[in-house]
Amino acid sequence: MKILYYDCFSGISGDMNLGAMIDLGVDKNYLIAELSRLKLKGYNIRVTRDKRKSIEGTKVDVILEREHKKKHRRQVNLKDIEDVINASNLKEKVKTKSLDMFFRMAEAEGKVHGKSINEIHFHEIGAVDSIVDIVGAAICIDYLKPDRIMSSTVELGGGFVKCEHGTLPVPAPATVEIIKGIPVKSGLVPFETTTPTGAVILASNVDEFSDNTEFQIQKTGYGIGNQDLEIPNVLRVYLGERPEKNLKNNQSYCIIECNLDDMNPEIYDFVMDRLVEQGADDVFITPIIMKKTRPAAKLSVLCNENIKEKIFGILFNETTTLGLRKYPVEKKALQRKFSEVNTRYGKIKIKLAYYNGKMIKAKPEYAECQRIAHENKIFIKDVYEEITLKLKDLKNK
Repeated sequence: MKILYYDCFSGISGDMNLGAMIDLGVDKNYLIAELSRLKLKGYNIRVTRDKRKSIEGTKVDVILEREHKKKHRRQVNLKDIEDVINASNLKEKVKTKSLDMFFRMAEAEGKVHGKSINEIHFHEIGAVDSIVDIVGAAICIDYLKPDRIMSSTVELGGGFVKCEHGTLPVPAPATVEIIKGIPVKSGLVPFETTTPTGAVILASNVDEFSDNTEFQIQKTGYGIGNQDLEIPNVLRVYLGERPEKNLKNNQSYCIIECNLDDMNPEIYDFVMDRLVEQGADDVFITPIIMKKTRPAAKLSVLCNENIKEKIFGILFNETTTLGLRKYPVEKKALQRKFSEVNTRYGKIKIKLAYYNGKMIKAKPEYAECQRIAHENKIFIKDVYEEITLKLKDLKNK
């Protein structure tokens, strides 16, 4: 299992994240080309090598062209951001992940200022560099394709920070809202080490927060920050490998569920997708009969205890439920890993399952079969038949 791990001993910002991702192996030309799909003008991305306290890494700067600086100081709202992203020809999953991060940011600002997300106008989110940072984060994650994203405890810094709303304490109020439920520490340096953009990248994408790095480190990357502090102002990231059995069988899991008798069933699919995107291991709906013989649905979510707050938020905000039930469960899972088989349609990703070190099951990923059927304009059953033949050969080896 491929692990992407954020070591936030000196916090995280949007530009530090991009630098760390490139240092880790994301092709900078690919990133710049993908960002050009946004059709934003008036900026350049500068990628350089730099050092902080003798640690060398990659520094990324978004440089606004002079004639665009005044233009991009105007205040914009979430709808403006949505229009820019939706009008692009980025991958759909990159769009979805980017919009989720912006929604979280707007939601946090709205709570701080007592307004709805549609009423929030703020310069920071509308700035071109923030769009590049957040959409760039989604592009990098899609490029690396980790099976799981983890993070250490997050250093927030201390002191005060100047922004559009005046001088505010560190962490900024919006950052506090975003990091709820995330393990943090503060006061190591009198400076804002974790920005709202950095916080939302973690809150939207990390599956597990833990200082326990039980995996084999394969690669390390360093993203260089703008400040020269008492500690290295860098974001360190790892790519590592960890057996599935260590991840699945040694952690606490729970079932979170609610009964829905007054919700439009058309929304079920959207909610289930959101739950899976946020790290739920399984989501399912069971038809039930409630009091007064009302037909209803029981929505159940199997997830790690570490992400329960995310699941609570989705269920309370996206469904009509007024209450939830949560109870612990024990989960056992086969060790799994991903591989590829060569077919006449090209390489196809497959999932292998092992019991006591022996492969006992193998199956293709449905999304892969669907993609190949669309691209080759063939029946999906033909794709499955082709892969089934290849899997028989694999099992006989």
